[in-house]
Amino acid sequence: MTLAVCPGSFDPITLGHLDVVRRATLLFDEVVVGVARNASKSGLLDVGSRVALARAACADLPSVRVVEVPGLLVDLCRELGAVAVVKGLRGGADYDAEQPMALMNRHLSGVESVFLTADPRYAHIASSMVKDVARHGGQVDDLVPAGVADAVRRALGVVPTGAQPGSPTTPLPGGVTPPGPADHPNQGAS
Repeated sequence: MTLAVCPGSFDPITLGHLDVVRRATLLFDEVVVGVARNASKSGLLDVGSRVALARAACADLPSVRVVEVPGLLVDLCRELGAVAVVKGLRGGADYDAEQPMALMNRHLSGVESVFLTADPRYAHIASSMVKDVARHGGQVDDLVPAGVADAVRRALGVVPTGAQPGSPTTPLPGGVTPPGPADHPNQGAS
């Protein structure tokens, strides 16, 4: 049985991420989505919310499970017995960023990286762009799995079209309540 880890910060998970995970299930018996903290990025959603959203997005994929990456990705790969790390590439810039990490992961643990080229339908979608569009009131529901756009808008303090300010927050799957604008340390920062 082969197992691969598909890591990322998933802040938030997008349809592009989900497409890579689905395609990875065709290559490996089990795929573990590893939700990681990225020290070089300022997160919008806390890790618990990102895990809950990823679990909900992958609920129809029986060979996929979602876990938090507690430290180094290679340590998680060793613990799980992963034979590969799967990453999606939208273009050359993604390859330039991912290649040194793939080499370091192989150096540290021997685990290989498998790069899947983005489906053209999703190649323009990036978590950072989803957040930016949502921050300015733009429509992002068609870029992310169900429930994710609402979680992003709540975390940003953006009222969805037709909703009233101060309306109750709907918990994420798994009972996790997403952070509100007062909970986010970068609220108001651009």
